[in-house]
Amino acid sequence: MAGETTRRSFLKTVAAAAGAAPLFLPRAARAQAASDRLNIAFVGTGGMGGAHVNEMGDLGQACTCYCDVDSSRWGDIAKRFPDARAYQDYRKMLDDNHDKIDGVMVGTPDHHHYPATIMAMKYGLNVYTQKPLTQTVWEARQLTRAAAKFKVVTQMGNQGHGGEGWRIVYEWVRNGLIGDVIEVHTWTNRPIWPQGLERPQGEDPVPDNLDWDIWLGPAPKRPYKEGVYHPAKWRGWIDFGAGALGDMACHTMDGIFWALEPGYPIAIEPIVVNGITKECYPNSSIVKWEFGPKYWRPAFTAYWYEGGLKPRRPQNLEPDRELPFTGNLFIGTKASLMVAGDYGDDMTTIPESLLGQVGKLKQLLPRSVGHYREWVEAIKGENVTVSDFSYAAPMTETILLGNIAIIVGERIEYDGPGMRITNIPEANRLLSKAYGKGWDFGGA
Repeated sequence: MAGETTRRSFLKTVAAAAGAAPLFLPRAARAQAASDRLNIAFVGTGGMGGAHVNEMGDLGQACTCYCDVDSSRWGDIAKRFPDARAYQDYRKMLDDNHDKIDGVMVGTPDHHHYPATIMAMKYGLNVYTQKPLTQTVWEARQLTRAAAKFKVVTQMGNQGHGGEGWRIVYEWVRNGLIGDVIEVHTWTNRPIWPQGLERPQGEDPVPDNLDWDIWLGPAPKRPYKEGVYHPAKWRGWIDFGAGALGDMACHTMDGIFWALEPGYPIAIEPIVVNGITKECYPNSSIVKWEFGPKYWRPAFTAYWYEGGLKPRRPQNLEPDRELPFTGNLFIGTKASLMVAGDYGDDMTTIPESLLGQVGKLKQLLPRSVGHYREWVEAIKGENVTVSDFSYAAPMTETILLGNIAIIVGERIEYDGPGMRITNIPEANRLLSKAYGKGWDFGGA
């Protein structure tokens, strides 16, 4: 389609111009000579943990030790780092090796993100933690404070923040291409795992390769059931995951938080909730956030759609164009911006004719050396991370408030500075959670 070719040519032009931009300036970090290899410890070596291993190996970094509660997931990392020591309990790994480690990468089920991360930070270690940064609002607030307190290099695993796409979205919005943004609609193809379930009865023998007690960790105890929680089916369970919002909103809503700097929401409302249970997040939902104005932009609302739900087709969207499989609609006072995918990598205007103005827009952001490389270089004092916890933790907090609205089933009003739900006092219990014995590492 001619329009598609036009959009791609604009993106290539913008990308080429950005190549000459300077990198972010360095900031204080743990002292490392530029030629040194960092010693990275991995918490989780399967799934995204395995991606961490490959990324660090490809960047030439070293590994002193690694941990996965499932020893069947040690094979690939043991081949890549044969001299590294293997653990099933990251608490022991960090206790034994913290003086030998430069950085820790956390790629576990969501309920372990905060304990592993705050423990590493309290040891003075640089840390990279997958999205969502935490499982609860309280945990996110603690990591906001920890980022200021411990002065270590941090990064959340929303890889698109290091890409070209969201930077272009930022520049199109901030340069006023579509006017003032008054609504944003974000949708995903998730969940692609089971949700809306009740807890199964009975229990199965725990495999020899899995330490089920450590897998449960800070979560309430429950029997092991084969194929129900581990591996890769934990996201939909309220005790272990953060549902579709936790899985994808830190990716797909990233452009909203970067370009519009929403701050704390005023209120969060569940518009549609289908198939929720006491144990699991719903099969589908729509959630709305209300954000107040800033001196440079008006108030706006943001909507999230999951489980196959999408926003209505814009009336001025040309007949030969469809809403993408997953993406965003930024509704402005002059025009709209449609973004396909989770990383902002393909965007266009509605109407499409507005693309003729893109070449006149001012570049506002330097480009990244790469999401993972940023973290490595920042530890060495050569760079800074852009999705560090001062940015990622408040974003995670706001996203997780959507899950609370889904569970409560009513509009909640939020006092951000006080971290308090004001209109439904009993809902405040959902801002935090209890931790199992041996897994409570406190706040920042």
